[in-house]
Amino acid sequence: MAATYRLSPQRRAINVIVRAGLALGLGEKNTRMLTVAGRKSGKPFSTPVTLVVEGGHEWIVAPYGERQWVKNLRVAGKATLSRGRKSREVTVRELAPEAAAPVIRRYVERVTVTKKYWNVTAGDSDEAMIAEAAHHPVFLIE
Repeated sequence: MAATYRLSPQRRAINVIVRAGLALGLGEKNTRMLTVAGRKSGKPFSTPVTLVVEGGHEWIVAPYGERQWVKNLRVAGKATLSRGRKSREVTVRELAPEAAAPVIRRYVERVTVTKKYWNVTAGDSDEAMIAEAAHHPVFLIE
């Protein structure tokens, strides 16, 4: 059974380090700071995300499930991705579980730090990936 994400003091500390690294342009090459407007307040909220990049396409995966940033991104349909001095505005489209399954497989395979939050491994069946996609939204960057 997958672990439930909780923003513990340890995780807060890690996020501070990751945010600082991203501000300097450091860290894993596909990690970005995602900034999206709050769906109620309109205030910008930021969180680090690791993109799946393949074949000229990019996806944002929610490894911890339906968090507040996911709900905000659904409503806004757009966000800013930044790393160091570079930032870009993006529009996104949430994928259906069937379309999200191959992206989830790649994410689980490549971003092992989040493995305890998944009920699948990279070698699991397509059906298992589709079932897991219902709990981990995936957004295509258009």
